Amino acid sequence: MILVEFFHSQESLTAVQWILRAITGFLFLILVSKVMGHRSFSQLRLLDFIIAISIGNIIAHPLSDEGLGLKGSLISMSSLVILYLLGLLLSLKSVKLRNFLDPKPTPLIKDGEILYKNLGKAKITIDILLSEMRKGQIEDPQKIALALWEPDGTISFFKDTKYQALTPEGMNLTIKPFDLPKTIIKEGKFDFEELGETGKDEEWVKRQIQSIYNLDVKQILLATIDQQEKINVFLYSK
Repeated sequence: MILVEFFHSQESLTAVQWILRAITGFLFLILVSKVMGHRSFSQLRLLDFIIAISIGNIIAHPLSDEGLGLKGSLISMSSLVILYLLGLLLSLKSVKLRNFLDPKPTPLIKDGEILYKNLGKAKITIDILLSEMRKGQIEDPQKIALALWEPDGTISFFKDTKYQALTPEGMNLTIKPFDLPKTIIKEGKFDFEELGETGKDEEWVKRQIQSIYNLDVKQILLATIDQQEKINVFLYSK
């Protein structure tokens, strides 16, 4: 009887019935999300999308309705979190489940040719494909070697090699390694943690700023220093 009663309206539910409701809702959301396609929850994985909308909806009702208790919501949320973690664990162990929850990317363009049938599988229109191309600053499908509809609802574009931008490596040029400048002053105050990593002290920086920019530290919005000990200063806008 308990397996049937939890479907219907009740004055009160047992903990087991709340758990059964959570499991049923979780599985139903997976089914509905698969039918809707990944476009409906772009930039989220399937399980992440389900847990996000479920928990938000479950906690909202008892917080806004004084007549509802928290017991059922807390049991439901706990059950959903356990199901979410269990789904993640099983997807790591099972290739079949992983491919069901996060299917392999679907090719939309290959060697400059739009694969129209695959647009239908991804449940997107040609207009959406063109829009994503414009976001990637690609104006012509023929410039694309491969475009993939990813499991999180985004599209990855790979340009044909003859349309790719030249890089120093492709031109056999020697370049300096990447250097992320340290932020040593923010809003007129020293960041001593960053300053300590440079091997310099407060007085050295003050002397450099005074001699190069003729400024006091309090006048500076932002100051950075690179590996060549060059200090760049940004002032407050007038």
